[in-house]
Amino acid sequence: MNKKDCFYIGKIVKKFSFKGELLIKLDTDEPETFEHLETVFVDLRNGLVPFFIESSQLHKSDLLRVKFEDVNSDEEADALLKCELYLPLELLPKLEGDKFYYHEIIGFTVEDVHFGPVGIVKSVNDTTAQPLFEIDRNGIEILIPVNDAFIKKVDKNKKTILVDTPEGLIDLYLQ
Repeated sequence: MNKKDCFYIGKIVKKFSFKGELLIKLDTDEPETFEHLETVFVDLRNGLVPFFIESSQLHKSDLLRVKFEDVNSDEEADALLKCELYLPLELLPKLEGDKFYYHEIIGFTVEDVHFGPVGIVKSVNDTTAQPLFEIDRNGIEILIPVNDAFIKKVDKNKKTILVDTPEGLIDLYLQ
């Protein structure tokens, strides 16, 4: 399994017990979605390795307490600390309406209601406090916040995103 065929679900942040249990910080608004997983892929030494889950339960809202099969000691659990976890893309729940996953909109055309055609979404930068559409306009990068107030319509069939950005935002990048 390759990372490009998967989505990130969280990171192992600490040990829970001396019996190999671990706590995973989930990257989701709906942690209960991941409470009854049977398998996850752990990013170990830049490769995804499947780990089978013996038991799991939610722990303090967005943490998942997990006991992996064949991880039975403090030392074995230590080796997994700070590792990222992934699941195959086909396990992502389908989103309705204007909701989207960031990987889905790569290549979409962005159009602003006032400015007109802006460019093509190359990626979404979600390492900042506010995620940003990274848009290519003929070699010029334009950044637009991924903000519900700005996004007017997402047409997955036509691969377009209609936005209404504050006046002058797009022009900042074109001067």
